[in-house]
Amino acid sequence: MTTAEPLPGVETWRGGVNTWDCDEMGHMNVRFYVTRAMEGLAGLAAELGLPHAFTPYANATLLVKEHHVRFLREAHAGATLHMLGGVIEISDTEARLLQLLVHSATGELAATFQTTVVHATPREGEVFPWPQITRDRAEALKVQVPELARARSIDLSPFTPTAGLERANALGLQRIGLGALSPHECDVFSRMRAEQFIGRVSDGIGAFISPFRDLIVAHAEHPPTRFGGAVLEYRLAYLFWPRPGDRVELRSGLIGSDPRTMRMVHWMLEPTTGLPWATSEAVAVTFDLDARKVVPITPAAQTALQAFVVDGLAL
Repeated sequence: MTTAEPLPGVETWRGGVNTWDCDEMGHMNVRFYVTRAMEGLAGLAAELGLPHAFTPYANATLLVKEHHVRFLREAHAGATLHMLGGVIEISDTEARLLQLLVHSATGELAATFQTTVVHATPREGEVFPWPQITRDRAEALKVQVPELARARSIDLSPFTPTAGLERANALGLQRIGLGALSPHECDVFSRMRAEQFIGRVSDGIGAFISPFRDLIVAHAEHPPTRFGGAVLEYRLAYLFWPRPGDRVELRSGLIGSDPRTMRMVHWMLEPTTGLPWATSEAVAVTFDLDARKVVPITPAAQTALQAFVVDGLAL
């Protein structure tokens, strides 16, 4: 039975949560939210008159420039989900799209995406104008951004990337990942699949963030017996797209905390040239795994965390 208010958009994806989609926190891992968003993007492209945009024989595709994600309600193994999509705004070559991942049983939002895409050639990535059919259909698919999908703790203003290996070393950013992309981690155009960025951050985040969680729990008024973490909000900006065999290095740093959350920046870099593949800002919480609630960050914990904040770190 649906209990939530009607949501905007057309259905672009439907499915559920597998056991192997879930991580040690007991809920669907962030990489699979982005996986669903990319499947939903193919569905939304079809609604926009580009049904072959993600097939090997496409003559045009949608390249993601940015994802803004809010994670609103946990999704556990066995949960049923669907996705709604619409167009927030569109220009000559670019569009900002709304994607809503919904718990099908209740109508409640699991996560929201504001996805910025460009219309581009599939292999070279050269940007060119939308066809008229897409412009016409975009008008019919126009939606307003619901309050729960708007940026809350992250600024979505245009920015100039600061990421690079030399700067990462100068700032003392911690390496949380290092490797090379395999073909199965790339799409049909031999570009890294978008979920690989957030997924590789998730793979390596434990060693980086565990000491901060320990500090928060040590200073908590009611320390939980079992605790972990969860991300509430993310801004992911994709600058260049690695291809099979390309190497990637992940560097991370803390940029602040408040009574509830920690904020951090993650960079994906090419470790030989030092150039940035992608950059992101995330807002995370320490999570009581038994109560399924956020562990507050006391003033004493905020003071302790301040010693780890990297001044000048940004996207």
